[in-house]
Amino acid sequence: MKVDLVYFAWVRERIGKPGETLELPDSVRNVGDLLNHLKGLGEEYQMALEHDRVIRVAINQEHAEYDEPIAGAREIGIFPPMTGG
Repeated sequence: MKVDLVYFAWVRERIGKPGETLELPDSVRNVGDLLNHLKGLGEEYQMALEHDRVIRVAINQEHAEYDEPIAGAREIGIFPPMTGG
């Protein structure tokens, strides 16, 4: 499955690019699988996603939980928790 990934804020800074298109193996079926797969792509990914449970993910611009399937996703956004005031 091919998917467009978009990185935001310090996730983008640590990975070193705003996004990319990746061909994912069949074993990557949900958001949690995706984050684990990305961590295996290199040190910069591992640093960006080391605290993966604070990372937020959106599938087609809708927030997604870690067990949510990614099949049919056109775009997946990966970003840190939002803060504000």
